[in-house]
Amino acid sequence: MKSTAIKILTLAVAAVWCAACSTTRRLPEGELLYTGLKGVDYVYPSDTTEKVPPALRSEISTAVYAIPNNYWKLLNWRYPFPLGLWVYNNWPDPPSGLRHWLYNKFVEEPVLVSEVRPHVRAHMIEESLRNSGFFRATATYELVHPRNRKKASVLYTVHPGRPFAIDTVEYTRDTTRMGRMIDSIARRDPYLRAGSRYDIDSLAVARTRIANSMRNHGYFYFRPDYVEYLADSVMTPGAVALRVTLPSNVPQFASKPYKTGSVTMIVNRNRGRQIPDTVELDRGIRLIQMMPSNFRRQIAEESVMFKPGATMTVRGMDFTQALLSRLGIFRTISIDAVPDTTAAEPTLNVTVNTTLDAPWQASAEMNIASKSNSYLGPGMSLAVTNTNIFGGGEQLGVALNGSYEWQTGSSRSSVFNSYEAGITATLSVPRLLAPKFIPRNRLNMNWTRFQLNADLLNRPHFFKMAQFNASVNYDWRFRRYVSQTITPFKLTYTKLINTTAGFDSVMAQNPALALSFQNQFIPQIIYNYNYDRTFPSGDNLNWTFSLQEAGNVFWSIYELCGVRGRKTLFGTPFSQFVKGSAQIVYNKVVGQSQYLVGRIGAGAAHAYGNSSEVPYAEQFYVGGANSVRAFTVRSIGPGSYRAPGHTARDYFDQTGTFKFEANLEYRFPIAGPLNGAVFFDSGNVWLLHKDPARPGGLLKADTFFRDLATGTGAGLRFDISMLVVRADLGIGIHAPYDTGVSGYYNMPSFKKSLAFHLAIGYPF
Repeated sequence: MKSTAIKILTLAVAAVWCAACSTTRRLPEGELLYTGLKGVDYVYPSDTTEKVPPALRSEISTAVYAIPNNYWKLLNWRYPFPLGLWVYNNWPDPPSGLRHWLYNKFVEEPVLVSEVRPHVRAHMIEESLRNSGFFRATATYELVHPRNRKKASVLYTVHPGRPFAIDTVEYTRDTTRMGRMIDSIARRDPYLRAGSRYDIDSLAVARTRIANSMRNHGYFYFRPDYVEYLADSVMTPGAVALRVTLPSNVPQFASKPYKTGSVTMIVNRNRGRQIPDTVELDRGIRLIQMMPSNFRRQIAEESVMFKPGATMTVRGMDFTQALLSRLGIFRTISIDAVPDTTAAEPTLNVTVNTTLDAPWQASAEMNIASKSNSYLGPGMSLAVTNTNIFGGGEQLGVALNGSYEWQTGSSRSSVFNSYEAGITATLSVPRLLAPKFIPRNRLNMNWTRFQLNADLLNRPHFFKMAQFNASVNYDWRFRRYVSQTITPFKLTYTKLINTTAGFDSVMAQNPALALSFQNQFIPQIIYNYNYDRTFPSGDNLNWTFSLQEAGNVFWSIYELCGVRGRKTLFGTPFSQFVKGSAQIVYNKVVGQSQYLVGRIGAGAAHAYGNSSEVPYAEQFYVGGANSVRAFTVRSIGPGSYRAPGHTARDYFDQTGTFKFEANLEYRFPIAGPLNGAVFFDSGNVWLLHKDPARPGGLLKADTFFRDLATGTGAGLRFDISMLVVRADLGIGIHAPYDTGVSGYYNMPSFKKSLAFHLAIGYPF
């Protein structure tokens, strides 16, 4: 007791001493300690409704941003205990020893108002506003003192005034071919027209657009600098008269449109002796291929967008670079255009120089999940790919994946609890091997993929199941932000290899569940749509939609042939159902390297005709490293159902025919490649048809929100661009089933509500 009292007294004395220590004692004469930004007040004229736009306000906020002492960047918070300043002002710095080390470790030199230079920042505000058309803007600052007159925060007051708009636009008077073309392009520009607010940044963007358009009309050496603006704010009060002009010193070579001369593609080997083989292709392209090498000439004809005699364009260079890069078979790609001095008219000879990459690539992914019920669930995927198997960019890949789960602790089983293993072989061809009526864009890479897959799922307390499938799908993009995949053929076969007495007992009590496990074929047609767009602000929107049907084509053929009743394929029933799912992910930039990411998704499946239940492999589930992270995979649902006698050692996979999930995650930097995140997850699966064997599993509006499993947590991400290693600790808040605890927070204990996940990549 005596020692405890001494410790408390010591801490109290230390706290009083720290509070009494001055944080301004060592300030130089006439200097003030900067305590932060008090704010930026905007004062507008009473007769104007146009305010400073958000982007400009953000620019001004950046201009006045200055970090005071005892400031935590991570949480954007100025904490109240200025330890570094206390050390600086009250702790002498010995030349060496432990005190010297402690001094250097904790000291923080004061941030002075004179170093912040508020007068310079006020001038920066005025410059930013004037560049954006607020020509009469003024900005002042005021030092706001707390009780200590040696400390001050800064309050900026901004009077933007009325913005100046473009009143008239006079285009170039140059009558040359180049001048007329610039005039035509400028007249179509959305900014260079009367009524737009005068803004230097927008003028620069318009000038770049003009230059890019000129370069795509043959003026290969034209630059944005060759477009000038003359602005007059005196002619019309409160407005700007704008003139687009050309400088007098535009170089002669930049004022000529160029044609494409010779086109040469050089394909170098990635190593070894180089023996050139030259051939003239049909489109006038000369191919110089270093032999021996695995490269089909068709690639040059499909990917090189230049044609001798055609107008030379930068767009052609960009498209050629993009198409060759997307093949993934080149280590380096360079495109050079050199003037042809022997040609009668301005001509550029083009050389596309490439070096083949090593064809073999290997990758590995791993994830680990740990739940407080003593279950461990690591998984791994190993893949090997030949990126140029037939010389035309065709990719042949073989992937092995496996995961297993066992129980730790004193109650662990002596047998290997469960595992899942599979092998997938994929042949990807970089073109659509499909009918011509399917719309496609030659300037985008399109793929045809053939896939064979086999999986083995073992739940030793219940069953062992094998699944085989073969599929063909087309991936293509015909719009800037939209990509699509259609699978015209996918055939899956599922077979229960063996079952346990416990599993048979469950199936006997639940006929509906038993039907989803029967041996069956699943013939499918699948369509996937993906919209992915990144906005100028850095925000990203991704929307995916999937629709699939199974068995309808086979069922229709049987019906046309007069076959009624239950239909089979090779003596085995085939499944018939429809399934759809959609997901929206929005990534919002909320600060420097800080993001707020939200995801919401739903899906539904319905069996009919030749089936009364959706196959087990096609049903939905939630939980795990990429879902509701406070729960393990397939450990919740459907609805509020939980199997009787459910224990930590023996539980059956829980799936449903309707799924809803929502996630919110805040991501922030910590140090270097180490980032952090806090998250909130919610979701569950339900049944669309009542199953008496699983009470509480039916989707109902009045119990929907109560059935949502929710959890929160935090995580670390080690991001080195090409690889993201993620560790998440999920904390359960609400379980949809009866846990014996009343109230919304119904977790039996904090320890039992924890789940740890180690995975590769972001969850969404």
